[in-house]
Amino acid sequence: MEDFTHLDKSGAAHMVNVSDKNVTERHARASGRLRLLTATIDRIRAGNMDKGDVFQVARLAGIMAAKRTADLIPLCHPLPLDGVQLTLEVITDDSLQITAEVRTTARTGVEMEALTAVSVAALTVYDMCKSVDRGMVIESIQLDEKSGGRSGEYKRGEYKRS
Repeated sequence: MEDFTHLDKSGAAHMVNVSDKNVTERHARASGRLRLLTATIDRIRAGNMDKGDVFQVARLAGIMAAKRTADLIPLCHPLPLDGVQLTLEVITDDSLQITAEVRTTARTGVEMEALTAVSVAALTVYDMCKSVDRGMVIESIQLDEKSGGRSGEYKRGEYKRS
């Protein structure tokens, strides 16, 4: 069980002790996509959704979720976030991309905060648009890059699995 950091020697779950790690600047960027009907994208662009401005509400939901990640993900450390930037953009006639960048100065990284921000923003878009498009698909939520800490840098596409 020693390969799994969140399990003790007997196999019981525990929160990893990070007190021996150095406090460093940490950054993570995650992204995800939603596929929607072109008509739904058109309504979002026109600001014609019954629940309001989809991008603004989803952006706020993602930022709030990043701040509450430790409340949502078991064994995740609560972190003081230095910044959360969340963008939503139309990338094709039938898809949106959501990107979250999260920064902290702490003993552990912010990958989970970035992934949580993207996930909750995507769910918020779904909630706000479901009355006109129940077939939306949330897909490809992924960590794109991270920096800081013992494990150093990770960039999708440059990482080699062993």
